[in-house]
Amino acid sequence: MKKAEVGNIIEFRGGLQGIVEKVNENSVIVDLTYMDNYRDLELDQRTVVNHKNYKVIKESAYL
Repeated sequence: MKKAEVGNIIEFRGGLQGIVEKVNENSVIVDLTYMDNYRDLELDQRTVVNHKNYKVIKESAYL
């Protein structure tokens, strides 16, 4: 399993996607406003996802 890096786009929990803002030892903090339907889903702006529970969809072009 590849760990995400800041700026990567990840997918988790049934198709939710977001941009990694911070990488911690066991998890990442993800900005969910990346999704077009973010407001419709009534989610918080950020969430924490364990490294075991996501896959990297797109790597950051800034790295």
